Amino acid sequence: MNQRLIAACIAGPLVLILGGVALAVPLPYASYSPGPTFDILGKDSDNAELIQVDGHKAYYDDGQIRFTTVVASGYGEKLSLGEAMSRWLDPDKAIVPYDLVHPPDSTAEQEEAEGAIQMSTSQDTAKAVALAEIGTKVPTAVRVAAVEEDGPAQGRLLPGDIFKEVDGEPVTKPADVVDAVAKHADGSLVEFKILRDGRQLTVRVKPEVEDDKPRVGVSVGLGYEFPFEIKLRVDPNVGGPSAGLMFALAIYDTLTPGSLTGGATVAGTGEITADGSVRPIGGIQQKIAGAEEAGAELFLVPPANCGDVEGLDPDLRLVKATTVHDARLALETWTKDPEAELPAC
Repeated sequence: MNQRLIAACIAGPLVLILGGVALAVPLPYASYSPGPTFDILGKDSDNAELIQVDGHKAYYDDGQIRFTTVVASGYGEKLSLGEAMSRWLDPDKAIVPYDLVHPPDSTAEQEEAEGAIQMSTSQDTAKAVALAEIGTKVPTAVRVAAVEEDGPAQGRLLPGDIFKEVDGEPVTKPADVVDAVAKHADGSLVEFKILRDGRQLTVRVKPEVEDDKPRVGVSVGLGYEFPFEIKLRVDPNVGGPSAGLMFALAIYDTLTPGSLTGGATVAGTGEITADGSVRPIGGIQQKIAGAEEAGAELFLVPPANCGDVEGLDPDLRLVKATTVHDARLALETWTKDPEAELPAC
């Protein structure tokens, strides 16, 4: 056996081994895949309406308004070269920097908690914007955004509770709650007067004191004091802010007679602000793919995501939604004439 053949016999297996190792080594990338879509005008597994209204007439008509989701690779799951290549070859999937999906210095628990807070906030904003769309102004308020598991307020305060007073003083901004709790370094009870489901309650919480700093274990944020109750029965495993646009449209549809979609299936995405503006989101192409799979005929796109859909030719109509009001008008125009000119990217 000559030297060249001997070298080839030795090098060949080594190349295969090194190639296999290279394909398996984790890279700083994650992936987005199309996730399930949810018809917020539909019913849950208990046959209960996902949008429930108490104190105002509700109209449950035909049609579907679906919010879309993406499935991101899990916390700590960095793609190998082989996994990245297989996802890159799939037109419905995207490869993104790992830190974009899972920010540095965050934990899986923190990401889950943040997603829940964002979902809760998006629902409240959607309710307020939908009510403004029917001509009902909603005053702002200070609310419980989240309650820390096993914290002092667990079981006493609930997400969505509206703070009216703390220790007898009115609450007008989040700092009022923070400053009041800070005065209880001796561990004495903090007295909260709250509004929950239209009822005023008094709740007393004994804070934990750590390094002379009292805490009750809640996150405080801005919310709204609604004139009547609107509940969204959304899967608790779904988090984030990007369903706000579709929530607002579905709530508007439920509070007004007739079907906003004309009985058709529409989908979309977009975080919304208090004035109804639609903000960009991630994974737009994967959400469009999910909407196609669900049979949607029209998809609402945040204006800042228009560049992300260039070159796409999906089997549904893409409509730019700058505000919730613009999206509503576009749907009303489309239901009257499916061939009508609509805002486009």
